[in-house]
Formats: sequence, C-alpha cells, structure tokens
Amino acid sequence: MKNALYILTFFLIVTHFSAQAQVYKKDEPLAHTYSIVARDAKTGEMAVGVQSHWFSVGTAVPWVEAGVGVVATQSFVNKSFGLRGLELLKAGKSPQEALDILLADDEGREVRQVSIMDVQGRVATHTGKQCIRYAGHTIGKDFSVQANMMLTDKVWPAMAKAFETSAGKPLAERVLIAMQAAEREGGDIRGKQSAVLMVVRGKATDAPWDDKTIDLRVDDHEKPLDELARLLKVYRAYEHMNNGDLAVEKGEMEKAMEEYGKAETMFPDNLEMKYWHAITLANNGDVNGAIKLLKEVYKKDKNWKELTDRLPEVGLLTLSPQDLQKVLKVQ
Repeated sequence: MKNALYILTFFLIVTHFSAQAQVYKKDEPLAHTYSIVARDAKTGEMAVGVQSHWFSVGTAVPWVEAGVGVVATQSFVNKSFGLRGLELLKAGKSPQEALDILLADDEGREVRQVSIMDVQGRVATHTGKQCIRYAGHTIGKDFSVQANMMLTDKVWPAMAKAFETSAGKPLAERVLIAMQAAEREGGDIRGKQSAVLMVVRGKATDAPWDDKTIDLRVDDHEKPLDELARLLKVYRAYEHMNNGDLAVEKGEMEKAMEEYGKAETMFPDNLEMKYWHAITLANNGDVNGAIKLLKEVYKKDKNWKELTDRLPEVGLLTLSPQDLQKVLKVQ
C-alpha cells in the first residue's frame, strides 16, 4: 500500500510538472536574456539589441521589418511571435492588440517574454508570471527593455536609464549602451555567450534588401558585447570608406580624403581600407600618394601586389603602362 501511494504521488508530480512546465515545445530555444526594442524619433529608425547566455541568440529573439516594426520574443521563445507579430502590425493592429492576439491561444504565455514596437514608437511588452526571476520590463518613450533570469532586479531599470540618458547619439550606439548597462548590473545569471544588434529604416524603400541598415551578430564569444562594440566600430569605419568612394564619384577629392582618413584612423592596421584608398588615389591621378600607401600594404602581405596586377584587366585600375609598373614595383 505504501509503495502504491509512493508511485501514485510520483505520477501526480510528474503529470503536474509536465502540464505546467512543458507547455512549450522542445524546438523552442531557451533564450533567457535581456533585450531592448527602440526607435529614433528623428530618423524613424527602429532597432533590437539582445544579449544572452545562449548560442546564436540572433536567430531566435529579434525580428524586424522596415516601415512596420520590430519584435523581441524571448524567455521560452515562441519564434512564430516574430513573423506573426509583424504581420499583425501590417494588418493595422496596434502593438498591444497584436500582443493580445499572440498570447490569447498560447498555452505557454506565462513563460513568455515579448515586446512589440511599431513605426510610431508605440510599444507593448509582456512578461509572463512564470518567467524565471529576476524578470521584468520597463516601457519608455520610443523604447522598451525586458529581461528574464537576471542576476538582480536592477538590470532592466539600468538599461532604461542608460538609453534615456544617451539621447542624441545614433540609435545603434544607444542600444549598445543600454546593453552594456545591463551587463554592469550582472546581466544574465548564467553569464554571456551571444549578442545581436539590428537596425531598420522607419520607412520601407524600393530596395528592401537595403532597408536593414545594421545586422551585427556575435554567435559564440566570451565577451559578446565587447565584440559587438568592435563590429559596430568596424561598420562605422566602412561607412566612411563608402562615403569616400561616393565623394570620388562626384569629383570631391578633398571630401574623399577626409572620409578615407577617418576610416583609417579608426582602424590603422586594416589593409583593406588602405589598399582601396590607394587604388582610388591612383585612378584619380595621385600615383605618388597611392605608392605611399601601397608600400605599407605590400610590406605586410605581398598578395595585395598580385591583386593590383589583376585589376587592370577588369577595369578597376586605369593607369598608363608606365604608372602601372610604378605601383607594381613598389617594395
């Protein structure tokens, strides 16, 4: 009789646990994390930033669409909330209406954490009652921060304060600053592994492939936010390179040199930047300036000289035979 009662008790415990804790599916990632959805009121840009002790969190939590909105779905993730949330916004639903619809028939609603923002900066956020503590969220003007399984309950308030006090900086940098504030308060109780930063335009264009202006991911790293910050700096440096190329096309050589100089100052050891700067100089008649840069590049990696020899045949280096030999003979 005693054994029978023990078996019955065990069965009831297992059944209760299964009913309460396994309402989410096995293919749903356990993205316990902190995130921010935000909008720049001046530019209309929208962003999502995420950090977690989970591999490749960027493939599960953030969902974005220019001219529509952004979604962060986390804790015990229901990935369908991303695409469905965006579709509901496109159908004219407010973020709160979209969130209510998503949660209405979701058996796992109490273990979900979801935030939805639209192009107007309206936000709706849900933190389920069974999200692992410390868990919570803060909604502010044009943003929401949310976190679960945090070391302390100071994480998301610190994120909110950091975002609000960084007004005036570019949106991507503000999102990163908010996540760095979370980490200073302890962040995820398990530590850190991956991070992501996405930014989209406030208005969709005729070139949707360009509407996501920033998409930086760190899938597995000891210090994912440090790496994300480095990648954002690289992105900004290449913006200067692109601006330099555009200035060259317009014949604004002084502007081009200024932009190239800014890029190289940010990453003085980047051979790619130096090399294409040199090639642009050569194509615009400043062969001596090009040679000065190419000398540094060739010294560090001789393969760049081989590349230079291949450029004329595809029209990317337009020099006289004499000047071509000058840039190829650089030692």
